Amino acid sequence: MKMHKLLLKLRSLPQSRFHQRTALHVSANRCLSTDTTDGPVEDKNEVNSEKRIPRAGKYRSPWKILREEFEGIGTMKPPGLEVPRETDILIVGGGVVGSAVAYWLKQRNPKGSNILVVERDPVYTRASSMLSCGGIRHQFSVPENVQLSMFTSEFLRNIKQHLSVIHESPPDVQFNHQGYLFLAPPRGAEQLMENVQMQQELGAKIDLLSKRQLAEKFPWLNLDGIECGSLGLEGEGWFDPWLLVRALKQKNLSMGTKYVHGELIGFELAPKHDPQERDTLDYGVVRVKSGQEFEVAFAFVINCAGPWAADVAEMAKIGLGEDDMSVPLPVEPRKRFVYVTHCPDGPVLDCPFVIDPSGVYVRREGYGGHYLCGSSPATEAQEPDIANFDVDYDFYNDVVWPGLAKRVPAFNESKLKSAWAGYYDYNFFDQNLIIGPHPRMKNFIFANGLSGHGLQHSIAVGRALMELIQDGEYKTINLEKFHFDRFLTNTAIQEQGIV
Repeated sequence: MKMHKLLLKLRSLPQSRFHQRTALHVSANRCLSTDTTDGPVEDKNEVNSEKRIPRAGKYRSPWKILREEFEGIGTMKPPGLEVPRETDILIVGGGVVGSAVAYWLKQRNPKGSNILVVERDPVYTRASSMLSCGGIRHQFSVPENVQLSMFTSEFLRNIKQHLSVIHESPPDVQFNHQGYLFLAPPRGAEQLMENVQMQQELGAKIDLLSKRQLAEKFPWLNLDGIECGSLGLEGEGWFDPWLLVRALKQKNLSMGTKYVHGELIGFELAPKHDPQERDTLDYGVVRVKSGQEFEVAFAFVINCAGPWAADVAEMAKIGLGEDDMSVPLPVEPRKRFVYVTHCPDGPVLDCPFVIDPSGVYVRREGYGGHYLCGSSPATEAQEPDIANFDVDYDFYNDVVWPGLAKRVPAFNESKLKSAWAGYYDYNFFDQNLIIGPHPRMKNFIFANGLSGHGLQHSIAVGRALMELIQDGEYKTINLEKFHFDRFLTNTAIQEQGIV
């Protein structure tokens, strides 16, 4: 009965959400599989099956193998296959989460495992983390989320030790240690105080400020309707997402991880000798920009596909089968806007990452009077169309600017300079991480649904999956509550600190 209710919940979304994902995936493939230098990946319907290179486990003529290995010598292309026939672990998605997973797996055992990362947007023009505000905070209401961010902060503090590569400049992600400031109205004061107490018990450096203390510390704030606030004193702030992804990828390549510019287009199941055996994925099919397809055998596949994670899950028949396999991965793209405004008289050195109770946020960008701001939609009806990356400027004029100017009166004299749109990998079940193996298909592993927290939790998620695969259990942070099983029992994790 619980599973039936969950299926009804997952399938009852508006047409502009869950039911449009397939059509959107088609258009997104055309967009994300294209860069300005290499051109688009061909449509799968146009690719001849003869172009597929079988995996290593299939017998083929030695002459055909030699032809494949040295194909392209006459056309000045490098010899050898673009995609290996076998790998220990296949990672689908080479953004910050996928690269973090690859880093920890290789760092633990550099010579003992082969890691293949498949990424269809190698310059990350549409990657969620690249289009975010780059924030990291410890202020969550779920203890594990606090621990995930604290782990990432500690990693960034020692990033030169972790990600330096010989003959390359030491990595620097330009961390701004300004902290987050959460403001709470009277009705939210008790919840905020409980959150701060829990965060402090976990070791987070968070200070609870009364209305009077807020007025003294931040005189540029209008505190009408505000009862108290919580301010991060250490380990919180913002940094450059691109510099982190670049450093992770550079380190991974130096340790032997292989990145492939291509797209996963399907899986094949391993044959079962006993009908009672659990399903196991045998290999994946990867298409590269030339249209050629490669069969890659693997021991584990890790889904790090961000907003498109549900499409990868469906390739493994998750959500399309019976019993446990009938429940889909509840992840979809949600579009969010980031606006850049100029306010000559706005706060500068004392400006944290401010989160207003209305959902409007703002942070400083440099020291020239520029700020990043935005807000999440208040209701499902306000969710923007996800068919393109167009920016809704009316949303700024009607929601963001009024809310910002109310809380910081100096922004009445601000001027919008630019804006962009990006996707969240939105978990519409409970907006929290989905990690670990599928309960039925044990070699399919999730790292999805971070719902805007991917950048700040990525490093810790990568570490956790390394422990799960190498040790068989979580060692640093126990993340079992975030497993896929909670969808089977309809058990949501309630996070009060969603931004």
